[in-house]
Amino acid sequence: MQSRVLEWPRWLKRLVVVSLDIVLALLATWLSYTLRLDALHWPSDAQWWVYLLAPTLSIPVFIYFGLYRAIFRYTGQAALAATGLAVLTYGSLLSAILLWMHWTGVPRSLGVLQPLIFLFLVGASRAAARFWLAGLGRDRARQDGRLLIYGAGTTGVQTASALRLSHQYALLGFVDDDPAKVGRSINGVPVFSPAEVAQVIARQGVTDILLALPSIARERRNRILQSLCHLPVHIRTLPGLSDLASGRVTVQDFHELDAEDLLGRDPVLPDASLLSQDLTGQVVLVTGAGGSIGGELARQIVLQRPRQLLLLDHNEFGLYSIHQELQAICSAKGLQVELLPLLGSVANPARLAAIFEHYRPRTVYHAAAYKHVPMVEDNPGEGIFNNVFGTLHTARAAQHSGVARFVLISTDKAVRPTNIMGASKRMAELVLQALAASPAPPAEPPVPALVNTCFCMVRFGNVLGSSGSVVPLFRRQIANGGPVTVTHAQVTRYFMTIPEAAQLVLQAGAMGQGGDVFVLNMGEPVKIIDLARRMVQLSGLTVKDAGHPQGDIEIAVTGLRPGEKLYEELLIGNNPEPTAHPRIMKAHEDYLPQPELTRHLSALRSAAVAGDVLAIKSVLQACVQGYGASSDA
Repeated sequence: MQSRVLEWPRWLKRLVVVSLDIVLALLATWLSYTLRLDALHWPSDAQWWVYLLAPTLSIPVFIYFGLYRAIFRYTGQAALAATGLAVLTYGSLLSAILLWMHWTGVPRSLGVLQPLIFLFLVGASRAAARFWLAGLGRDRARQDGRLLIYGAGTTGVQTASALRLSHQYALLGFVDDDPAKVGRSINGVPVFSPAEVAQVIARQGVTDILLALPSIARERRNRILQSLCHLPVHIRTLPGLSDLASGRVTVQDFHELDAEDLLGRDPVLPDASLLSQDLTGQVVLVTGAGGSIGGELARQIVLQRPRQLLLLDHNEFGLYSIHQELQAICSAKGLQVELLPLLGSVANPARLAAIFEHYRPRTVYHAAAYKHVPMVEDNPGEGIFNNVFGTLHTARAAQHSGVARFVLISTDKAVRPTNIMGASKRMAELVLQALAASPAPPAEPPVPALVNTCFCMVRFGNVLGSSGSVVPLFRRQIANGGPVTVTHAQVTRYFMTIPEAAQLVLQAGAMGQGGDVFVLNMGEPVKIIDLARRMVQLSGLTVKDAGHPQGDIEIAVTGLRPGEKLYEELLIGNNPEPTAHPRIMKAHEDYLPQPELTRHLSALRSAAVAGDVLAIKSVLQACVQGYGASSDA
């Protein structure tokens, strides 16, 4: 029945509501006469005028106050307040007319009594319609999930109000550590203490917990997650507060936990002064702008208000997507930044030269690279062309056009690599180190103030949530019922978030003096299998293993992939030097002089053109410290 009513045309719904209000106005008038005269009433003489006035006055007033534009099933406090104000206005008009006309047999007190009864009837009709149309009276047994909201503050209460329109979840309670709230109820929903959560879950069959704590510190958030991760519930978090405030929140909008929640440590905070240096009011180029890191770099850069932001990528869809997103950011924040999407490959030196000569960027962030280890291992020639010679072409174009700073996005896999991808990234570092140590060629045309390009490199570990990272892979595998695949039980990796990685690049680039290799102090490395277990548990599932044969998700060890290491390092040498940022260090790495490196690059190019894998690996072994690939690897 509800669904049929909701499908009525708007004009029919309004006609029904207006008709209902006319009936209620007449009923309120009859009740007010009956109560005032203390007898069942039948109007006579001038008393009929009040019956005529009630709907004649009330309906235009209700229209003026917009009561017939409201949607009953979404009626809230604002609509009730408008109803009260409309009835007050109507009552004032009715009282004034009764006092003025002095009709015989019409008590003056009707001007107060009738509007009060009318307000009660109208309010009750709206509440009944909301209850019926929103389906709030449905049997909770039909709902799919049983929910606790962690946080009984303003955000949690607003979320609970939004959830009342959803039939998917039954809200069983709030969880809060405020003693003043524990044991009480909010809109009929009980508030539990954190110590009671396990008991409530077991007793009431809770399936989901929603974190409604948008402003708490990361340390406290991690403690809460640690206390919940062993419980058999699916833990999620709220969408943006702007969506919540606008009333658009639905169950489908709830987010899986952020990458920061899986990281298990506080994100590294940026230094605002370092972020803005070399960016505000300048022309900035990002290569690989359509990728995970390049895209986040572009998002961070545009907030610093450069004059012009050049986005270079050979992936048309990726470039289109980031350009559209940045345009939306600029529009929302009122940023006057010229955004230029440039299709092209860093392996095409002619295209690079034309871009640099025409736009003259001051700062370049080189994120274009092939980064997936097995993919590059199977396509070594393309990996060399893109990662090594793409960097060389871009760096030379930057030097010739007078770029002030050139920042290479590198990886911890460049340290004593066991795979071609890591070795190619170390070769890219060697290219920049050699260029930084050799005299700069004259600019074409001369740009005396900007000729001495400052080259630097930034190394970081795996990025949570980037394309190809384990987090989206594990989420897909968990959603499909498993198994979650891990290559080795002892594999460890350093992890950071995408915003951390981008901010590190911007800050380190600002500190570079030439040939610097910057690394981030990311704390302790994380076991991949522990990350997999944490993600399974936070999804409300259990790991299926020898100790729990009835678990939900199996973790399967598949064996190391070609070129994969058990652990990664960030430094080749020792004794890193501190910098102006407490979490950024500067490494001291050996490099090859320009003439020697040039000979090796010539041999590497010939091997890549010929597709000679053995020759490629031979050159990499000669140049890259720690690269121990055997000829038959």
